[in-house]
Amino acid sequence: MRVELVYCPAPHACERIELELAEGATLADALRASGLAERHGLAAEALDAGIWGRVQPPQTVLRDGDRVELYRPLTVDPKEARRQRYRGGR
Repeated sequence: MRVELVYCPAPHACERIELELAEGATLADALRASGLAERHGLAAEALDAGIWGRVQPPQTVLRDGDRVELYRPLTVDPKEARRQRYRGGR
């Protein structure tokens, strides 16, 4: 089974890895196989991950062709960022 794993460590930077996994592999298996957590110094259990834009638990079984996405924690609340842009635009 083939899946794609995507992680954006910084704005405008994207790392994409295609993985070949056994049938019945889970989201956690894909993360381990990719080595992204170790390469970027991330705590694998603290990461939010999803499939096709929807957050899923680590034990979710993957299907052939799935796109697994790892999400960075927000640095600024989106509402606060909008307020700051509005104030700066006056």
